[in-house]
Amino acid sequence: MRIATWNVNGLRARLDYITRWLEDRQPDVVGFQELKTPDELFPHDYFKELGYSALVHGQKSWNGVAILTKAPATLLGTGVANQDAFGSRLITANIDDKLLFTTVYCPNGKNLEHADFTGKLGWYDDLTQQWQQADDGPEHRIICGDFNIVPEPIDGWSGEAGEGSIFYTKEERGRLQALMDTGLTDGTRARCVRYALTTTFKTPLPTRAPNAIDRTSSQV
Repeated sequence: MRIATWNVNGLRARLDYITRWLEDRQPDVVGFQELKTPDELFPHDYFKELGYSALVHGQKSWNGVAILTKAPATLLGTGVANQDAFGSRLITANIDDKLLFTTVYCPNGKNLEHADFTGKLGWYDDLTQQWQQADDGPEHRIICGDFNIVPEPIDGWSGEAGEGSIFYTKEERGRLQALMDTGLTDGTRARCVRYALTTTFKTPLPTRAPNAIDRTSSQV
């Protein structure tokens, strides 16, 4: 099964890119983030013609996540408990009774002095608790998306110069590690080892994950 994740930064504005990519790479399951599209404007029929059904947790102008899949899928849930103020940022589905698939668009945090930074840490705490408590669906589980944290200097454009700034703090990395410590494996790091993992919305990073943070992480 080919699994992919992509922060599209405005789905409707990037349909041409997305179409070319789907036709070229043919992923079986895709997690999209930052749709900037409400549910009622999501182009379900367009993706159906490309061979995909879609499950959507959209939002106008900001945020929004979706799952595209070639296989039958059932929506299991949307959102992080107690975190509605941060918008539409998580969706989970059961893919063909074989895979529990979650894609997330984690809060940015803005800067270290902003209230959203503390909010980001709290959002992660609630995400980790929710992930630990999830026991419905298949045994094989993947969580993928835009985590807005740089796990190691090699993963960010600023490298070592970014240390201590937003995305590079010990507080953020501690939250990400707490999520990983629930039994996840970093599928991206496992495949790319010591290569730089920075991407932009114009250069998606598809990931094939047999057991599987844009990262793709898995729990088996």
